[in-house]
Amino acid sequence: MARARDLSPLAVPDTTWPMKAPEILCIGKTLAVRFAAEQAVLSWSLTRPGFVRADTIAWLEVSEADLPIGVDPAALLRDRSTAAGYGDAVQLMTSRDVRKHHQAVRQSGDASAFCLATVGLANAGRVGADTPHSGQPGTINLVAHIDQPLDEAGLIEALSIATEARTAAVIELGWTRDGLVVTGTGTDCIAVACPVADRRETYAGLHTDVGRAIGGAVYDAVLAGGREWVDEKTDGRQGSKRR
Repeated sequence: MARARDLSPLAVPDTTWPMKAPEILCIGKTLAVRFAAEQAVLSWSLTRPGFVRADTIAWLEVSEADLPIGVDPAALLRDRSTAAGYGDAVQLMTSRDVRKHHQAVRQSGDASAFCLATVGLANAGRVGADTPHSGQPGTINLVAHIDQPLDEAGLIEALSIATEARTAAVIELGWTRDGLVVTGTGTDCIAVACPVADRRETYAGLHTDVGRAIGGAVYDAVLAGGREWVDEKTDGRQGSKRR
């Protein structure tokens, strides 16, 4: 398993920036976003967490039957992703039908952000509340890419903005559990990525173009995916959100 690395001493000239549009691949039980060159990535992926470099971020679709008691989810994710040709990718795992993915793009000033997300809320809860695992698989997985090179502090702040945008979109859905509007699921995973370059930004907060672009793209993609999931569970009647 690749270890998290300090990206600072690995910086190279700005040969990979600006970036071409990423390629979206959805085949069978896998979904992937592939960039034209290696990106700096920060996530809490089961198999490649922390600061890493990768040109691909891949989802593996699994079911409850794939994860009986005693099966190591990280080992399953690693093995099946490798078999699908994504052994070097930052790997995510979801029970959501990966064909039901959503993407969004937002521009703010010189910054352009892209988000690809799969959204399920079966395992949803409200942050800080005592909401045990429902026993059903269901999660939100997303990658947010910004075309501006960021240093490690910038990637950390970008991850916080992506998380805030995810939460805002989920709250907007109004889905409830035990009378409380949910804010996410217990198994969400977020990855943020940017080009590798010597000239890098440190700030990615709400008042920056980078933060506004990332926040908008993540919000749009998660809201669209969440609305599709809610419509499926309520036969299109979004007013019926009780569990």
